[in-house]
Amino acid sequence: MVTAQDARAPTSGIERIAEAFAAAGADGRRAALMPYMMGGFPDLERSHEIALAYAEGGADLVEVGVPFSDPLADGPVIHAAATDALRAGVCLDDVLELARMLADRLPVVVMCYANPIFARGLERFADALAAGGASGLIVPDLPHEEAPEVLEACDRRGIALVPLVAPTTPEARLARIGERARGFLYTVSLTGTTGERAGLAEGLGAVIARAKAHTSVPVAVGFGIATPEQATAAAVAGADGVIVGSRLVRAAREAADPAEAVRDLVLALGRALR
Repeated sequence: MVTAQDARAPTSGIERIAEAFAAAGADGRRAALMPYMMGGFPDLERSHEIALAYAEGGADLVEVGVPFSDPLADGPVIHAAATDALRAGVCLDDVLELARMLADRLPVVVMCYANPIFARGLERFADALAAGGASGLIVPDLPHEEAPEVLEACDRRGIALVPLVAPTTPEARLARIGERARGFLYTVSLTGTTGERAGLAEGLGAVIARAKAHTSVPVAVGFGIATPEQATAAAVAGADGVIVGSRLVRAAREAADPAEAVRDLVLALGRALR
């Protein structure tokens, strides 16, 4: 007998992301937790262990970075991790295989700079993303004016093209970006690159409110969030999702057992969001 559940069409990546944000709220959390990891760092085997540790630690979604030689949006910790992964021979296909493994557990949002996408060819890249089970794509150096072609390719495959906005994004531009956002709107908490900060930027609540006024999707905040206290503060300021990257990548570098270290950190961040 075929049930309604069995007959339902396969869930698209866009739907999986929406369900993850909704589930976090239904579970009594202030915001969804999205840890970042550099694909292939410290090495391929341990990056698979880290991915599973994120899932076991209670992450709602996972952002997986593709190593790139000139990561202009990233600070020194993530830049160094990308350099190490590239030096070890990690390539795009390795990261997509990692995404495929993790996608059975959680929605995976791939973060990739534009050069590897267009070097492979947009359609081939989008096909590979879909085959790898990716739910979303972040391209930090893709200008809004050049995004429609990528957005169309992602939309055809049910993959969320997640745009970024900053505190300095002009109002009219923010409205255009927010209207086209899929999955969630990645709201950068401060001007500058990724990395740990002693505290959150002043006026974060106003930045989040401005982003929410211009989009219908959840607003997730990243850049500079490193501690459970900062994650809580971002959620209290209105963030629907909290993205933590450099702190976790640093833990993966420094710990004798990277998977255990990041699992403990994700658990602590998750507890803080309850």
